[in-house]
Formats: sequence, structure tokens, C-alpha cells
Amino acid sequence: MRYRLKTPAGRKLYALRKQTPEPVFGIIKSVMGFRQFRLRGLESARGEWSLVTMSWNLRRMFALQGA
Repeated sequence: MRYRLKTPAGRKLYALRKQTPEPVFGIIKSVMGFRQFRLRGLESARGEWSLVTMSWNLRRMFALQGA
């Protein structure tokens, strides 16, 4: 790792870590209160996650509409 960070390509690749979408997940957890899936099974969990992300997108659209 030390060698990789000394190279220009390694530093460039490591700098990409700053571009994470993690704040969205933090907002979904803290503001919207989504901490765990309530349904069992992969298909049910996918459906539940689709509803969560759709509600996040609707909130975001509503917030940006006033701007």
C-alpha cells in the first residue's frame, strides 16, 4: 500500500475514495429511520429497498423544487 500511494496512479486512485455516495445512506438511516429490512427474502427486500429509495428521491425532488 505504501508503494501504491507513492505512485501518481495510486494517489489518483486513492483520491477517488472521496467521491462516495455514503451521505445518502446516512440520511436514509438517520432522518428516514430505515435501519433494517422488515420483510424476508431477497425479492421482498429488493422491493422494500425500492420503496425506500423512491421515497428518498421524492423528498429530494420536493426539496429542490422550492429552490
